Amino acid sequence: MQHLEWLEEMTIGQLQEKLENGEITSKELTFQYLRRIAAYDQKINAILEINPDALQIAEALDVERKMNGPRSRLHGIPILIKDNIDTHDKMHTSAGSLALKDSIAPRDSFVVRQLRKAGAVLLGKTNMTEWANFMAVGMKNGYSSRGGQVMNPYGPGKFDVGGSSAGSGAAVAANLAAAAVGTETSGSILNPACRNSIVGIKPTVGLISRNGIIPIAHSQDTAGPMARTVEDAVIVLNALNGVDKEDPITQTSPFYEVDFSKYLRADGLKGKRVGIAYEGFLEFLSKDRQQIVRNAIEMLKTTGAEIIENIKVPSAKQPWSYDVLTYEFKPDLNAYLSKLDPSVPVRTLADVIEFNKQNESEMLKYGQAVLLESESTSGSLKEAAYIEALAFDQYYSKEQGIDFALKKYNLDVIVFPADEGSVISAKAGYPSIAVPAGYTADTGLPVGITFAGTAFSEPQLIEAAYAFEHVTRFRRRPPLEQE
Repeated sequence: MQHLEWLEEMTIGQLQEKLENGEITSKELTFQYLRRIAAYDQKINAILEINPDALQIAEALDVERKMNGPRSRLHGIPILIKDNIDTHDKMHTSAGSLALKDSIAPRDSFVVRQLRKAGAVLLGKTNMTEWANFMAVGMKNGYSSRGGQVMNPYGPGKFDVGGSSAGSGAAVAANLAAAAVGTETSGSILNPACRNSIVGIKPTVGLISRNGIIPIAHSQDTAGPMARTVEDAVIVLNALNGVDKEDPITQTSPFYEVDFSKYLRADGLKGKRVGIAYEGFLEFLSKDRQQIVRNAIEMLKTTGAEIIENIKVPSAKQPWSYDVLTYEFKPDLNAYLSKLDPSVPVRTLADVIEFNKQNESEMLKYGQAVLLESESTSGSLKEAAYIEALAFDQYYSKEQGIDFALKKYNLDVIVFPADEGSVISAKAGYPSIAVPAGYTADTGLPVGITFAGTAFSEPQLIEAAYAFEHVTRFRRRPPLEQE
Protein backbone atom coordinates (compact mmCIF):
# COMPACT_ATOMS: atom_id res chain seq x y z
CA MET A 1 0.00 0.00 0.00
CA GLN A 2 1.49 3.31 -1.12
CA HIS A 3 1.81 6.34 1.16
CA LEU A 4 -0.75 8.92 0.09
CA GLU A 5 0.90 12.33 -0.11
CA TRP A 6 -2.46 14.02 -0.64
CA LEU A 7 -3.82 12.79 2.69
CA GLU A 8 -2.45 15.72 4.70
CA GLU A 9 -4.93 18.54 5.30
CA MET A 10 -7.66 16.66 3.42
CA THR A 11 -11.10 17.74 4.57
CA ILE A 12 -13.87 15.30 5.38
CA GLY A 13 -15.71 16.46 2.24
CA GLN A 14 -12.67 15.78 0.06
CA LEU A 15 -12.16 12.36 1.66
CA GLN A 16 -15.82 11.49 1.06
CA GLU A 17 -15.43 12.43 -2.59
CA LYS A 18 -12.51 9.99 -2.95
CA LEU A 19 -14.42 7.29 -1.09
CA GLU A 20 -17.49 7.82 -3.27
CA ASN A 21 -15.65 7.69 -6.60
CA GLY A 22 -13.63 4.65 -5.55
CA GLU A 23 -10.19 6.30 -5.46
CA ILE A 24 -9.70 4.90 -1.97
CA THR A 25 -11.56 2.66 0.46
CA SER A 26 -12.22 3.42 4.10
CA LYS A 27 -9.96 0.51 5.03
CA GLU A 28 -7.09 2.02 2.99
CA LEU A 29 -7.78 5.46 4.46
CA THR A 30 -7.71 4.08 8.00
CA PHE A 31 -4.45 2.28 7.24
CA GLN A 32 -2.90 5.53 5.96
CA TYR A 33 -3.74 7.33 9.20
CA LEU A 34 -2.24 4.41 11.13
CA ARG A 35 0.92 4.85 9.06
CA ARG A 36 1.04 8.55 9.94
CA ILE A 37 0.60 7.71 13.62
CA ALA A 38 3.49 5.23 13.41
CA ALA A 39 5.66 7.80 11.61
CA TYR A 40 4.95 10.93 13.66
CA ASP A 41 3.31 10.15 16.99
CA GLN A 42 6.64 9.26 18.60
CA LYS A 43 7.37 13.01 18.35
CA ILE A 44 4.10 14.27 19.81
CA ASN A 45 2.74 11.37 21.91
CA ALA A 46 -0.89 12.25 21.17
CA ILE A 47 -2.28 8.73 20.86
CA LEU A 48 -2.80 6.44 23.87
CA GLU A 49 -4.03 3.38 22.02
CA ILE A 50 -5.35 2.27 18.64
CA ASN A 51 -8.71 0.55 18.29
CA PRO A 52 -7.79 -3.08 17.43
CA ASP A 53 -11.01 -3.33 15.37
CA ALA A 54 -10.51 -0.11 13.37
CA LEU A 55 -9.45 -1.71 10.06
CA GLN A 56 -12.19 -4.33 10.19
CA ILE A 57 -14.84 -1.72 11.07
CA ALA A 58 -13.63 0.31 8.07
CA GLU A 59 -13.80 -2.75 5.82
CA ALA A 60 -17.37 -3.49 6.94
CA LEU A 61 -18.34 0.13 6.24
CA ASP A 62 -16.85 -0.19 2.74
CA VAL A 63 -19.14 -3.16 2.06
CA GLU A 64 -22.11 -1.22 3.45
CA ARG A 65 -21.30 1.79 1.26
CA LYS A 66 -21.34 -0.41 -1.86
CA MET A 67 -24.63 -2.05 -0.91
CA ASN A 68 -26.61 0.83 0.63
CA GLY A 69 -24.61 4.04 0.15
CA PRO A 70 -23.14 6.16 2.98
CA ARG A 71 -24.98 6.67 6.29
CA SER A 72 -23.76 10.25 6.67
CA ARG A 73 -20.83 12.50 5.76
CA LEU A 74 -18.82 10.68 8.46
CA HIS A 75 -19.31 7.25 6.86
CA GLY A 76 -15.93 5.50 6.81
CA ILE A 77 -14.05 8.51 8.23
CA PRO A 78 -11.42 7.80 10.95
CA ILE A 79 -12.06 9.82 14.13
CA LEU A 80 -10.08 9.92 17.39
CA ILE A 81 -11.73 10.03 20.84
CA LYS A 82 -10.42 11.63 24.04
CA ASP A 83 -9.56 9.10 26.73
CA ASN A 84 -12.33 10.21 29.11
CA ILE A 85 -15.10 9.18 26.69
CA ASP A 86 -16.49 5.66 27.20
CA THR A 87 -16.20 3.08 24.43
CA HIS A 88 -17.51 -0.42 25.09
CA ASP A 89 -15.02 -2.22 22.86
CA LYS A 90 -11.40 -3.36 23.14
CA MET A 91 -10.16 0.11 24.15
CA HIS A 92 -9.81 1.46 27.69
CA THR A 93 -11.25 4.66 29.17
CA SER A 94 -8.98 6.07 31.85
CA ALA A 95 -8.93 9.90 31.89
CA GLY A 96 -5.15 9.44 31.59
CA SER A 97 -4.86 7.77 35.00
CA LEU A 98 -3.05 4.51 35.65
CA ALA A 99 -5.77 3.84 38.23
CA LEU A 100 -8.16 3.18 35.31
CA LYS A 101 -5.66 1.81 32.77
CA ASP A 102 -7.45 -1.56 32.61
CA SER A 103 -10.99 -0.16 32.73
CA ILE A 104 -13.21 -1.08 29.80
CA ALA A 105 -16.43 0.91 29.95
CA PRO A 106 -19.61 -1.12 30.59
CA ARG A 107 -21.23 0.53 27.54
CA ASP A 108 -20.65 3.17 24.89
CA SER A 109 -21.10 6.81 25.81
CA PHE A 110 -23.94 8.59 24.01
CA VAL A 111 -21.33 10.50 21.97
CA VAL A 112 -19.73 7.26 20.77
CA ARG A 113 -23.13 5.71 19.96
CA GLN A 114 -23.85 8.75 17.80
CA LEU A 115 -20.51 8.46 15.98
CA ARG A 116 -21.00 4.75 15.34
CA LYS A 117 -24.53 5.44 14.07
CA ALA A 118 -23.08 8.01 11.64
CA GLY A 119 -20.63 5.40 10.33
CA ALA A 120 -17.43 6.92 11.71
CA VAL A 121 -14.40 4.66 12.24
CA LEU A 122 -13.24 5.02 15.86
CA LEU A 123 -9.49 5.00 15.24
CA GLY A 124 -8.20 5.24 18.82
CA LYS A 125 -8.04 7.12 22.12
CA THR A 126 -6.05 10.33 22.59
CA ASN A 127 -3.82 11.21 25.52
CA MET A 128 -4.99 14.06 27.75
CA THR A 129 -4.12 16.00 30.87
CA GLU A 130 -4.83 13.54 33.68
CA TRP A 131 -8.35 13.75 35.15
CA ALA A 132 -8.93 16.56 32.62
CA ASN A 133 -6.49 18.76 34.55
CA PHE A 134 -8.47 18.50 37.77
CA MET A 135 -5.88 16.71 39.87
CA ALA A 136 -2.97 18.92 40.85
CA VAL A 137 -1.79 22.51 40.96
CA GLY A 138 0.87 23.16 38.33
CA MET A 139 0.41 19.98 36.31
CA LYS A 140 1.70 20.51 32.77
CA ASN A 141 -0.87 20.64 30.00
CA GLY A 142 -1.01 17.31 28.21
CA TYR A 143 0.62 15.23 30.96
CA SER A 144 -0.86 11.99 32.28
CA SER A 145 0.52 9.12 34.34
CA ARG A 146 -0.81 6.64 31.79
CA GLY A 147 0.33 8.38 28.62
CA GLY A 148 3.18 10.71 29.55
CA GLN A 149 3.57 14.16 27.98
CA VAL A 150 1.80 15.26 24.78
CA MET A 151 3.89 17.61 22.62
CA ASN A 152 2.79 20.48 20.39
CA PRO A 153 3.47 19.46 16.75
CA TYR A 154 4.39 23.06 15.86
CA GLY A 155 7.28 22.97 18.33
CA PRO A 156 7.66 19.72 20.29
CA GLY A 157 9.18 20.59 23.66
CA LYS A 158 9.10 24.28 22.75
CA PHE A 159 5.41 25.28 22.74
CA ASP A 160 2.68 24.48 25.28
CA VAL A 161 0.31 21.93 23.71
CA GLY A 162 -2.68 23.20 25.72
CA GLY A 163 -5.06 21.16 27.80
CA SER A 164 -6.85 19.10 28.71
CA SER A 165 -7.86 17.81 25.23
CA ALA A 166 -4.17 17.97 24.35
CA GLY A 167 -3.93 14.69 22.47
CA SER A 168 -7.03 15.42 20.40
CA GLY A 169 -5.68 18.85 19.47
CA ALA A 170 -2.15 17.71 18.64
CA ALA A 171 -3.35 14.65 16.69
CA VAL A 172 -5.72 16.64 14.50
CA ALA A 173 -3.07 19.32 13.89
CA ALA A 174 -0.60 16.62 12.82
CA ASN A 175 -3.11 14.94 10.47
CA LEU A 176 -3.26 11.71 12.48
CA ALA A 177 -7.04 11.49 11.86
CA ALA A 178 -9.70 13.41 9.98
CA ALA A 179 -11.03 14.91 13.23
CA ALA A 180 -11.30 14.21 16.95
CA VAL A 181 -13.62 14.64 19.89
CA GLY A 182 -12.49 16.54 22.97
CA THR A 183 -14.22 17.60 26.17
CA GLU A 184 -14.31 20.92 28.00
CA THR A 185 -15.15 22.05 31.50
CA SER A 186 -13.22 25.32 31.28
CA GLY A 187 -11.06 25.90 28.20
CA SER A 188 -10.13 22.28 27.52
CA ILE A 189 -11.25 22.35 23.86
CA LEU A 190 -10.62 26.03 23.12
CA ASN A 191 -7.12 26.17 24.63
CA PRO A 192 -5.55 23.29 22.68
CA ALA A 193 -7.44 24.43 19.54
CA CYS A 194 -5.76 27.86 19.73
CA ARG A 195 -2.35 26.39 20.55
CA ASN A 196 -2.42 23.77 17.77
CA SER A 197 -3.90 25.93 15.00
CA ILE A 198 -7.13 23.98 14.65
CA VAL A 199 -10.86 24.64 15.03
CA GLY A 200 -12.53 23.69 18.32
CA ILE A 201 -16.26 23.94 19.00
CA LYS A 202 -17.25 24.07 22.67
CA PRO A 203 -21.05 23.73 22.47
CA THR A 204 -23.72 25.00 24.82
CA VAL A 205 -24.03 22.67 27.80
CA GLY A 206 -27.09 20.65 26.77
CA LEU A 207 -26.42 20.33 23.04
CA ILE A 208 -24.42 17.11 23.49
CA SER A 209 -25.10 14.40 26.06
CA ARG A 210 -22.57 14.01 28.89
CA ASN A 211 -23.66 10.42 29.47
CA GLY A 212 -20.65 8.07 29.61
CA ILE A 213 -17.97 10.76 29.90
CA ILE A 214 -15.69 10.79 32.95
CA PRO A 215 -16.87 14.01 34.61
CA ILE A 216 -15.50 17.02 36.39
CA ALA A 217 -18.62 19.11 36.94
CA HIS A 218 -22.14 18.73 35.59
CA SER A 219 -22.62 22.52 35.51
CA GLN A 220 -19.93 22.97 32.87
CA ASP A 221 -18.94 19.66 31.22
CA THR A 222 -19.49 19.09 27.51
CA ALA A 223 -17.92 17.19 24.63
CA GLY A 224 -17.15 18.91 21.34
CA PRO A 225 -15.48 18.48 17.95
CA MET A 226 -11.88 19.38 17.07
CA ALA A 227 -10.93 19.58 13.39
CA ARG A 228 -8.75 21.41 10.88
CA THR A 229 -11.61 23.38 9.33
CA VAL A 230 -14.87 24.86 10.56
CA GLU A 231 -16.81 22.71 8.08
CA ASP A 232 -15.21 19.49 9.36
CA ALA A 233 -15.94 20.47 12.97
CA VAL A 234 -19.57 21.13 12.03
CA ILE A 235 -19.86 17.72 10.31
CA VAL A 236 -18.73 16.08 13.56
CA LEU A 237 -21.03 18.36 15.60
CA ASN A 238 -23.98 17.17 13.52
CA ALA A 239 -23.19 13.58 14.50
CA LEU A 240 -22.72 14.36 18.22
CA ASN A 241 -25.90 16.44 18.50
CA GLY A 242 -28.91 14.64 19.92
CA VAL A 243 -31.41 14.34 22.75
CA ASP A 244 -30.54 11.69 25.34
CA LYS A 245 -33.26 10.68 27.79
CA GLU A 246 -30.54 9.77 30.31
CA ASP A 247 -29.14 13.33 30.30
CA PRO A 248 -32.04 15.70 31.01
CA ILE A 249 -30.16 18.89 30.05
CA THR A 250 -30.20 17.75 26.38
CA GLN A 251 -33.96 18.27 26.36
CA THR A 252 -33.36 22.03 26.62
CA SER A 253 -31.72 22.03 23.17
CA PRO A 254 -33.71 23.61 20.32
CA PHE A 255 -31.50 21.86 17.76
CA TYR A 256 -32.75 18.27 17.73
CA GLU A 257 -31.80 16.84 14.30
CA VAL A 258 -30.79 20.27 12.98
CA ASP A 259 -28.16 20.19 10.21
CA PHE A 260 -25.65 22.84 11.28
CA SER A 261 -24.06 22.69 7.81
CA LYS A 262 -26.66 25.20 6.59
CA TYR A 263 -24.86 27.88 8.63
CA LEU A 264 -21.58 27.42 6.71
CA ARG A 265 -21.94 30.69 4.81
CA ALA A 266 -19.00 32.56 3.29
CA ASP A 267 -20.92 35.81 3.86
CA GLY A 268 -21.86 34.77 7.39
CA LEU A 269 -20.38 37.92 8.94
CA LYS A 270 -22.02 40.37 6.58
CA GLY A 271 -24.07 42.83 8.61
CA LYS A 272 -23.26 41.13 11.91
CA ARG A 273 -22.35 43.28 14.89
CA VAL A 274 -19.16 41.83 16.36
CA GLY A 275 -17.78 43.08 19.67
CA ILE A 276 -14.06 42.75 20.38
CA ALA A 277 -13.33 42.08 24.06
CA TYR A 278 -9.78 43.28 24.73
CA GLU A 279 -9.91 44.72 28.25
CA GLY A 280 -9.35 42.05 30.89
CA PHE A 281 -8.28 39.52 28.26
CA LEU A 282 -5.69 40.77 25.77
CA GLU A 283 -3.17 41.70 28.47
CA PHE A 284 -2.70 38.03 29.35
CA LEU A 285 -1.11 37.39 25.95
CA SER A 286 2.53 38.08 25.12
CA LYS A 287 3.16 41.14 22.91
CA ASP A 288 3.78 39.06 19.78
CA ARG A 289 0.54 37.09 20.32
CA GLN A 290 -1.34 40.35 20.93
CA GLN A 291 -0.14 41.58 17.54
CA ILE A 292 -1.40 38.46 15.80
CA VAL A 293 -4.82 38.98 17.39
CA ARG A 294 -4.91 42.65 16.32
CA ASN A 295 -3.96 41.66 12.76
CA ALA A 296 -6.77 39.09 12.73
CA ILE A 297 -9.28 41.72 13.85
CA GLU A 298 -8.16 43.98 10.98
CA MET A 299 -8.95 41.13 8.57
CA LEU A 300 -12.28 40.61 10.31
CA LYS A 301 -13.17 44.14 9.18
CA THR A 302 -13.02 43.02 5.52
CA THR A 303 -15.86 40.50 5.99
CA GLY A 304 -18.72 43.00 5.99
CA ALA A 305 -19.14 42.77 9.74
CA GLU A 306 -19.71 45.86 11.87
CA ILE A 307 -16.86 45.80 14.36
CA ILE A 308 -17.29 47.34 17.82
CA GLU A 309 -13.83 47.46 19.38
CA ASN A 310 -12.96 47.53 23.08
CA ILE A 311 -16.32 46.41 24.40
CA LYS A 312 -16.48 46.08 28.18
CA VAL A 313 -17.53 42.79 29.77
CA PRO A 314 -18.35 43.92 33.34
CA SER A 315 -17.18 40.68 34.97
CA ALA A 316 -13.91 40.47 32.98
CA LYS A 317 -11.81 41.09 36.08
CA GLN A 318 -13.87 39.15 38.61
CA PRO A 319 -11.85 36.94 41.01
CA TRP A 320 -13.10 33.70 39.45
CA SER A 321 -12.60 30.51 41.46
CA TYR A 322 -13.04 26.83 40.62
CA ASP A 323 -15.10 26.23 43.78
CA VAL A 324 -18.12 24.93 41.83
CA LEU A 325 -15.89 22.30 40.22
CA THR A 326 -14.40 21.37 43.60
CA TYR A 327 -17.84 20.60 45.02
CA GLU A 328 -19.33 18.90 41.93
CA PHE A 329 -16.35 16.67 41.09
CA LYS A 330 -16.71 14.32 44.06
CA PRO A 331 -20.37 13.27 43.61
CA ASP A 332 -20.07 13.27 39.80
CA LEU A 333 -16.92 11.13 39.77
CA ASN A 334 -18.19 8.77 42.48
CA ALA A 335 -21.36 8.19 40.42
CA TYR A 336 -19.24 7.38 37.34
CA LEU A 337 -16.82 5.06 39.15
CA SER A 338 -19.63 3.15 40.88
CA LYS A 339 -20.82 1.81 37.51
CA LEU A 340 -17.47 0.35 36.41
CA ASP A 341 -16.59 -3.34 36.33
CA PRO A 342 -15.78 -4.78 39.80
CA SER A 343 -12.24 -5.55 38.60
CA VAL A 344 -11.42 -1.82 38.47
CA PRO A 345 -9.39 -0.99 41.63
CA VAL A 346 -11.08 2.38 42.35
CA ARG A 347 -14.78 2.90 43.15
CA THR A 348 -14.66 6.40 44.70
CA LEU A 349 -12.57 9.56 44.67
CA ALA A 350 -11.15 8.44 48.04
CA ASP A 351 -9.98 5.21 46.35
CA VAL A 352 -8.29 7.22 43.58
CA ILE A 353 -6.44 9.32 46.15
CA GLU A 354 -5.32 6.18 48.03
CA PHE A 355 -4.25 4.46 44.78
CA ASN A 356 -2.14 7.52 43.93
CA LYS A 357 -0.53 7.47 47.37
CA GLN A 358 0.28 3.75 47.09
CA ASN A 359 1.90 4.36 43.69
CA GLU A 360 3.47 7.71 44.50
CA SER A 361 6.46 7.60 42.14
CA GLU A 362 4.24 7.01 39.09
CA MET A 363 1.14 8.93 40.12
CA LEU A 364 2.18 12.01 42.07
CA LYS A 365 4.68 13.82 39.87
CA TYR A 366 2.63 16.99 40.45
CA GLY A 367 0.84 15.90 43.63
CA GLN A 368 -2.95 15.67 44.00
CA ALA A 369 -3.92 18.82 45.89
CA VAL A 370 -7.02 19.39 43.74
CA LEU A 371 -8.31 15.85 44.34
CA LEU A 372 -7.75 16.22 48.10
CA GLU A 373 -9.59 19.53 48.15
CA SER A 374 -12.62 17.97 46.43
CA GLU A 375 -12.57 14.90 48.70
CA SER A 376 -12.74 17.21 51.75
CA THR A 377 -16.24 18.34 50.68
CA SER A 378 -19.34 16.42 51.81
CA GLY A 379 -20.27 15.23 48.32
CA SER A 380 -23.87 16.16 49.07
CA LEU A 381 -23.85 19.56 47.26
CA LYS A 382 -25.73 21.15 50.18
CA GLU A 383 -22.92 23.37 51.49
CA ALA A 384 -23.76 27.08 51.51
CA ALA A 385 -20.32 27.78 50.01
CA TYR A 386 -21.21 25.66 46.95
CA ILE A 387 -24.62 27.24 46.43
CA GLU A 388 -23.13 30.73 46.74
CA ALA A 389 -20.26 29.90 44.36
CA LEU A 390 -22.74 28.55 41.80
CA ALA A 391 -24.95 31.64 42.10
CA PHE A 392 -21.87 33.91 41.77
CA ASP A 393 -20.63 32.11 38.65
CA GLN A 394 -24.06 32.10 36.99
CA TYR A 395 -24.75 35.77 37.67
CA TYR A 396 -21.34 37.16 36.71
CA SER A 397 -20.88 34.96 33.64
CA LYS A 398 -24.38 35.64 32.27
CA GLU A 399 -26.20 38.75 33.56
CA GLN A 400 -22.95 40.62 34.24
CA GLY A 401 -20.95 38.80 31.56
CA ILE A 402 -21.76 37.48 28.08
CA ASP A 403 -25.46 38.45 28.03
CA PHE A 404 -24.76 41.92 29.41
CA ALA A 405 -22.23 42.70 26.68
CA LEU A 406 -24.41 41.26 23.90
CA LYS A 407 -27.35 43.39 25.01
CA LYS A 408 -25.49 46.62 25.84
CA TYR A 409 -23.74 46.80 22.47
CA ASN A 410 -26.52 45.04 20.51
CA LEU A 411 -24.07 42.34 19.36
CA ASP A 412 -24.49 39.10 17.45
CA VAL A 413 -21.11 37.71 18.49
CA ILE A 414 -18.23 38.49 20.87
CA VAL A 415 -14.60 37.87 19.88
CA PHE A 416 -12.04 37.05 22.57
CA PRO A 417 -8.26 37.00 22.04
CA ALA A 418 -6.99 33.39 21.93
CA ASP A 419 -9.03 31.40 24.50
CA GLU A 420 -8.96 34.12 27.16
CA GLY A 421 -12.74 34.34 27.40
CA SER A 422 -13.15 30.61 27.96
CA VAL A 423 -13.67 30.86 31.73
CA ILE A 424 -16.67 33.18 31.44
CA SER A 425 -18.27 31.16 28.63
CA ALA A 426 -17.63 27.90 30.51
CA LYS A 427 -19.19 29.11 33.75
CA ALA A 428 -22.24 30.28 31.79
CA GLY A 429 -22.45 26.98 29.89
CA TYR A 430 -22.37 29.03 26.68
CA PRO A 431 -20.87 28.08 23.30
CA SER A 432 -17.59 29.21 21.73
CA ILE A 433 -15.66 28.42 18.55
CA ALA A 434 -11.87 28.78 18.35
CA VAL A 435 -10.36 29.40 14.89
CA PRO A 436 -6.71 29.77 13.77
CA ALA A 437 -5.65 33.45 13.61
CA GLY A 438 -2.00 33.19 12.56
CA TYR A 439 1.49 32.49 13.89
CA THR A 440 4.04 34.65 15.69
CA ALA A 441 6.73 35.99 13.36
CA ASP A 442 9.77 34.95 15.37
CA THR A 443 8.85 31.48 16.61
CA GLY A 444 5.87 30.30 14.53
CA LEU A 445 3.72 29.82 17.65
CA PRO A 446 0.07 29.26 16.64
CA VAL A 447 -2.48 31.81 17.85
CA GLY A 448 -6.27 31.64 17.65
CA ILE A 449 -9.29 33.80 18.33
CA THR A 450 -12.61 32.71 19.86
CA PHE A 451 -16.13 33.57 18.74
CA ALA A 452 -18.54 33.45 21.70
CA GLY A 453 -22.24 33.99 22.29
CA THR A 454 -25.23 33.23 24.49
CA ALA A 455 -26.91 29.87 25.07
CA PHE A 456 -27.61 27.93 21.86
CA SER A 457 -26.14 30.63 19.60
CA GLU A 458 -24.23 27.96 17.64
CA PRO A 459 -25.79 29.07 14.30
CA GLN A 460 -24.44 32.63 14.60
CA LEU A 461 -21.05 31.41 15.83
CA ILE A 462 -20.71 28.91 12.97
CA GLU A 463 -21.60 31.61 10.44
CA ALA A 464 -19.02 33.97 11.95
CA ALA A 465 -16.24 31.39 12.31
CA TYR A 466 -16.74 30.02 8.80
CA ALA A 467 -16.78 33.49 7.22
CA PHE A 468 -13.60 34.48 9.12
CA GLU A 469 -11.86 31.27 8.06
CA HIS A 470 -13.01 31.78 4.45
CA VAL A 471 -11.36 35.21 4.31
CA THR A 472 -8.19 34.40 6.26
CA ARG A 473 -7.28 30.70 5.74
CA PHE A 474 -4.50 31.06 8.32
CA ARG A 475 -3.99 27.39 9.11
CA ARG A 476 -0.85 25.69 7.83
CA ARG A 477 0.32 22.20 8.65
CA PRO A 478 3.03 21.70 11.31
CA PRO A 479 6.60 21.09 10.07
CA LEU A 480 6.88 17.57 11.49
CA GLU A 481 9.17 16.31 8.73
CA GLN A 482 11.74 18.99 9.50
CA GLU A 483 11.84 18.34 13.23
